[in-house]
Parts: sequence; C-alpha cells; structure tokens
Amino acid sequence: MTFNEMTPRRQDQLMAFDRLLTIMDELRERCPWDRKQTMDSLRHLTIEETYELSDAIMENDLSEIRKELGDIQLHLVFYAKIASEIAADSSDPSATNRFDMADVLNGVCEKLISRHPHIYGDSEGRLVIAETEDQVKANWEQLKLKEGNKSVLGGVPGSLPALVKAMRIQEKARGAGFDWDEKQQVWQKVEEEMEEFKAEFNAESNTVIDHQRAEGEFGDLLFSLVNYARFIDINPETALERTNKKFIKRFQYIEEQARANGKALIDMTLAEMDVYWNEAKKDV
Repeated sequence: MTFNEMTPRRQDQLMAFDRLLTIMDELRERCPWDRKQTMDSLRHLTIEETYELSDAIMENDLSEIRKELGDIQLHLVFYAKIASEIAADSSDPSATNRFDMADVLNGVCEKLISRHPHIYGDSEGRLVIAETEDQVKANWEQLKLKEGNKSVLGGVPGSLPALVKAMRIQEKARGAGFDWDEKQQVWQKVEEEMEEFKAEFNAESNTVIDHQRAEGEFGDLLFSLVNYARFIDINPETALERTNKKFIKRFQYIEEQARANGKALIDMTLAEMDVYWNEAKKDV
C-alpha cells in the first residue's frame, strides 16, 4: 500500500512519527544536553517515565496517558538514534549490531508475524489452531523455545519487582502446562502455606523466631496468594497498588482533619486517629 492509498488518519500518524524522527535528528545535532546522552544515561529516565505512565493508567487519566506515551516514544526513538550513530567502521565491537528505528520496527513486525501462526501461518504457510487465550500463550512459549530460549522462564526479566515477577513466572509455567487444574486446589495451597508460616512463630507470644525460616515461609505464602489471584483473574500488582493509593488518601484525610483541629498526629492517640480513619472510609 502506498502513502496516498492510506486513510487520512494513517497518513497523519506516519507524518507525526516522521516529525518526531526529524526533531530527534535536530536535537541530537544541535542541543548540548541531547548530544551528551547515552543509552546508559537514559536508562533511569526511561524507568521513571514508565512508572509515570503506570500511575496515569491507574488513575484512568487519558490526558496523562497520552502525554506519558509521548515521553516513552521519545525515549524509544532516542535509543534507536544513538544506535544508528555507531560508525560501521568503528573499533566498537557493537558496530556490527548497529541499527536504526526502521530496524527496530521491522524487527518487532517480523516477531509478531512469526509468533502469531494462527493469524499469519507458520514457516510453511499453514495456520496453527489457537482458538483460546491459553492456546495462544502455549504456542507463544513453544515458539520462543524454538528461537533459542533455553527455559520457559528465561524470558522473565531478573530486575522485575518481585510481585510482578511471581505472576509472570506462574503465567509462563502455565503456558508450558505446569499449573493447577482447579482454583480450589490453589486455595488449599494458600491455607497450607499460611499454616506453615504460622508454625514458625506464635503471634501471641514474644518468643524469638527464626527470621530466615519465617521469611521463607512468608515468601511461599505470598507466592501462593499471587497464584490464587491469577486463577480468579486479579492482577496482584494492580490490587496492591490500589490498596496503597486508598491507604494514602485515608491517611492524608487524617492529617488534614488533624491540622484543621489544630492537632499534630504525633500528639494524638490511636483512638483519636481511628475516628478520622473511619470517617475517611466512608468516602474512600
């Protein structure tokens, strides 16, 4: 399909992307700050932008989501620009792996096509059956193993937050057929892990506990809860973050009411704070 054959909106999208690429070229050439940046210097900024996008999504703020998507897209273009600047005859060992944005986009397009054989066909043009989400995920994991992954779990980033990592590990294990059959079995595992955790200490006494063993059992309990959440279609990271935000709003209400009454939290009793907490629960 040629540019003129595209819909006006698709033309607008391509022109907007071209505009960003052009601006990136200009900034990289003329702006002292942009010229100085490297992939390493951008890394922590990209992580920050990703968390800002996450916050906007949690708040369902479409205006902020659009802005944060733009910031992240800028970073993606920036990385590709830096990679394209590596001289082909450079002594840098990575020179043979230089790429630009076209390589990035074509690469992901090829990957999407190869990993959706139920849409585009396999290497021999045959459509693979995948009528359910689970079948798609199972095919996806098998394709990644054929591409060179030594383990189904190899694609889970080591630096993921532990709660997110636990869910991704479980999802990938399920894709390989390693999973419980019924949610009742998973809940039984939660109860089993709770009993094992409780067995490490007596909550009603001040007996010294083995922190290492208790920590291990607590980790097992959290992992089993994440597993159960997955079975009932709850994202544990989202659930915990919503609870975090709820707690923050309620606690800030206590602070606001305390100030309005000329009090400081440090001087208030827990019973006094509970009054405001219960008021906050009515609204948040």
